[in-house]
Amino acid sequence: MSARDDLLRAGFATMDQVGFDAATVAAICRAAGVSNGSFFHAFASKDALAAELFMTALEAYHAAMLSPLTPGLGAADGIEALVSAHLTWVTGARAQARFMFERSRAEWMVHIRARQQAENRRYGEAIGAWRDPLIASGHLRDLSPMVFMAQIIGPAQILCRAWLSGRDDADPRDQQSVLADCARRALMAAPL
Repeated sequence: MSARDDLLRAGFATMDQVGFDAATVAAICRAAGVSNGSFFHAFASKDALAAELFMTALEAYHAAMLSPLTPGLGAADGIEALVSAHLTWVTGARAQARFMFERSRAEWMVHIRARQQAENRRYGEAIGAWRDPLIASGHLRDLSPMVFMAQIIGPAQILCRAWLSGRDDADPRDQQSVLADCARRALMAAPL
């Protein structure tokens, strides 16, 4: 593992433990086992590290969401797989999920907005490659991509945010079948 990778890992852990504002470069370096010089060789500032943490989390989340979407996967199974992928990633990558969802409006985000938009475009196109033929064949409702994804992850995200914040200790994966059923009812063109 490189010093940069160690800093990313330590950055997620430190910011998850003490919050973004309280996380210092020195604390992140201690957790990573690297010098301040190594930090500044890899990142220009704590904000630059945070931007990279956000993009790392976003790319990992997108990869997890896309991984079950195989060619020919039907509408009902695809919806179930997307709901499951969301719940599994959030619960399995708690620090990254909390960082990504809580810091998405941070002031340093303006410096990576183009990169974030490009990643979101790539993700949307990959979802569309699975979704669009199912719309054309009459299996999925013809909804905008944003409304479609809101139906996939919106209700699950409410449970995930409560779990991430500690407001609710219940594992959101326990509600996977109910959440998937609700998403299917909202998104399937034909009656179930």
